[in-house]
Amino acid sequence: MQTQILWIAPTLALVLGYVLGSIPFGIILTRVAGAGDLRQIGSGNIGATNVLRTGRKGLAAATLLLDMAKGLAAVLIVEAIFPGNGPLAGAAAFVGHCYPVWLRFRGGKGVATLMGIVLALHWPIGLVYAAVWLGLLATLRISAVAGMSAAISAPVAAALFGRFDLVLLLIALALLVLWKHGDNVERLLAGTEPRIGRAK
Repeated sequence: MQTQILWIAPTLALVLGYVLGSIPFGIILTRVAGAGDLRQIGSGNIGATNVLRTGRKGLAAATLLLDMAKGLAAVLIVEAIFPGNGPLAGAAAFVGHCYPVWLRFRGGKGVATLMGIVLALHWPIGLVYAAVWLGLLATLRISAVAGMSAAISAPVAAALFGRFDLVLLLIALALLVLWKHGDNVERLLAGTEPRIGRAK
């Protein structure tokens, strides 16, 4: 009985995190705005970069903020209810965004959601993440390079800030971000990866 009780908090943290993370805000917003099915536009991805291809900058910005917010909310809500389980909820939210059951496990690439997660886990890491992501996005204007670099910066920043308890988790999530960007890496190597503001 005692063992069963110990598993309740982690299990609920995983479920709540996954459900929050799996909300496909990009699809919801584009449909409500009459911009069509996001999965049939551009790359077919459900993230903010693809929403931008609809020509609706406001929708893209809203998708970015909401995808960040769900990662942040998953960690903060679970940490408030089940202290110590915030990282677990963050990991589940990230997986939920990348592999939402409602979309047959075809989700986004997790860059914005991961930023929300790291901000909630340790905000200085989040600031480093944001600086790398937005800095490279502004200079190179290649979303994939900015996103992957930001993800890689998270475990490095965690180590530098002495948050070794988060390093392995952030390495795992960064590797998943790289995995989800496999097609982008191929296009980067081929010199065909589009820049922000240009069609795919």
